[in-house]
Amino acid sequence: MTTAIVNGSERVLPDGTTVRDLIDELGVSGKRGVAVARNGDVLLRTQWDTTRVESGDRVEVLHAVQGG
Repeated sequence: MTTAIVNGSERVLPDGTTVRDLIDELGVSGKRGVAVARNGDVLLRTQWDTTRVESGDRVEVLHAVQGG
């Protein structure tokens, strides 16, 4: 198992979890306006399928919503 900090909270994930797996689990996959940073580096969407979440990583998943 892998332990990472996701949006400020510790989260235990299966080994081999990718960023795509994580955003699927968070329920924001396929939505527009989603950005992901891993250890302070913003990841391109094209990197989500191949970037694994490792123990000790700090991942921030941001979802912009339109308001008025």
